[in-house]
Amino acid sequence: MVIPAHPLALTAERALDERRQVALTRYYVDAGAGGIAVGVHTTQFAIRQHGLLRPVLELARDAARAWQGSGSSTALIAGVVGGQRQALEEAALAHTLGYDAALLSLASLTDADDAALVRHCRRVAEVLPVFGFYLQPAVGGRALGYRFWREFAEIPGVVAIKIAPFNRYRTIDVVRAVVASGRDNIALYTGNDDAIVQDLITPCRVPEIRSPRSVVPGKGSASTVDTEAPAGPRFMSGGLLGQWAVWTRRAVELLDEVKRARDDATIPTHLLAQGAALTDANGAIFDAAHDFAGCIPGIHEVLRRQGLLAGTWCLDPDERLSEGQARELDRVTRAYPFLNDDAFVAENLARWLG
Repeated sequence: MVIPAHPLALTAERALDERRQVALTRYYVDAGAGGIAVGVHTTQFAIRQHGLLRPVLELARDAARAWQGSGSSTALIAGVVGGQRQALEEAALAHTLGYDAALLSLASLTDADDAALVRHCRRVAEVLPVFGFYLQPAVGGRALGYRFWREFAEIPGVVAIKIAPFNRYRTIDVVRAVVASGRDNIALYTGNDDAIVQDLITPCRVPEIRSPRSVVPGKGSASTVDTEAPAGPRFMSGGLLGQWAVWTRRAVELLDEVKRARDDATIPTHLLAQGAALTDANGAIFDAAHDFAGCIPGIHEVLRRQGLLAGTWCLDPDERLSEGQARELDRVTRAYPFLNDDAFVAENLARWLG
């Protein structure tokens, strides 16, 4: 499914703009997103220091439940950060509020080794199902090797992994590790905003020798598998992306087209071309030219131009569009009009803000 990383709507005084925060959630539901991720990097981690974590999680939950159609259900993913005490408290809060899974960031555990990281993840997974998170180092993540992901995949409470190192080698490390674990019930989600279509359309055939000590879910802890895993190709199930916080209607249509192409075992060349266009557009939105310094304001600016946000304000006054970023946004908007959903937003904006 499409899972946008939910931004934070603020007033010019940098207070929570509840009306526009709710409008954003309504937009994602109507655009066809299968879930929303709240309290994550795009929501701004600083909401915790401003006492906004609970209010923002509650607003998204209430707005999604009230707006979605009969019989539909928007998956609610809560960002969880910090050391063990903080992470457990945040996971417990999300569980209490009815969230489905925790997108678990390990960025603050800079000195922990693999064994300590796995123990940390296991504890959180006892409170709420865990959505693993490989965050790129450029925005605060840390390198996580094959060994870590192999052990991480053994945690029963792990349900998915967002793969977002912005690095092909590290992306394949995660896929290899999950395949080697024998777990076919861990969903792989791209978080590589610079390679969205490439990730979604690529069948990963990476047979692995499973460790003799591997635990095979459903067969007991003593089960062993010592043969090569000849499973069929693994695909990314979808994306949990900051890029999909904008132009979300188009993102849903893109994923639907990718699924059809995968079913037909043919990849149209126009999908590859669209992937290149999307990467170029993302470079402007995420401010790749300045090492992603303006990535959150870039998302805000697209939403501001559509009328969903009133401004690009962030909790940190120094977090703003980089020099030349607005011109780059002008360029990609003119170059790739097929990527935006401006008409869809214009048609529904008054209703979402009502």
